[in-house]
Amino acid sequence: MLAKTDNAPVNGIDTAALGTVVQAVKADPSKAKVGFDVVTRWTGQTGSETEVTGFDMAGERVTRSHTIRADEPLQLLGADQAANPQELLMAALNACMTVGYVANAALRGIALDKLEIRTKGELDLRGFLGLDDNVKPGYDTVEYEVTIAGDGSREDFEAIHQAVMKTSPNYYNVCNPIRTTAHLVVG
Repeated sequence: MLAKTDNAPVNGIDTAALGTVVQAVKADPSKAKVGFDVVTRWTGQTGSETEVTGFDMAGERVTRSHTIRADEPLQLLGADQAANPQELLMAALNACMTVGYVANAALRGIALDKLEIRTKGELDLRGFLGLDDNVKPGYDTVEYEVTIAGDGSREDFEAIHQAVMKTSPNYYNVCNPIRTTAHLVVG
């Protein structure tokens, strides 16, 4: 990856601070460990609220406070009070990749004028509703299109695009199976 030579922020990213984080992680891999956790509670009908209280970074707890609401559209028996889980999944994918595009452009000294990621996928409700065991409850394909503009060349943007696909956690998570362990607590 090409490095920016001065310390002026690019695309709102403090490249000097980013460089400090990179150097700290290189020097001590234990500083690379970041753990995220959330708690989701049912709010009635098809609604839920997810509480974000913080995350762990390099063995330290960082306190935060955010609420993420979810609901289904009226046509899927919800109250349409928030984005549904599928829209939130796509939003999380896009948001994660956005960080990658912006940071990679900043490290290369490329000022962005526009960045838009449009993502779509199609589900078959027969799988979700348990009507046909041969129909998956999830996506076969998720497609996304990135529109990016700025003072970089086509080759610069292609290199950034490849870097994002290689390093984005949510791109990886959507594209690869993740071992998930479930525990049921009744009560």
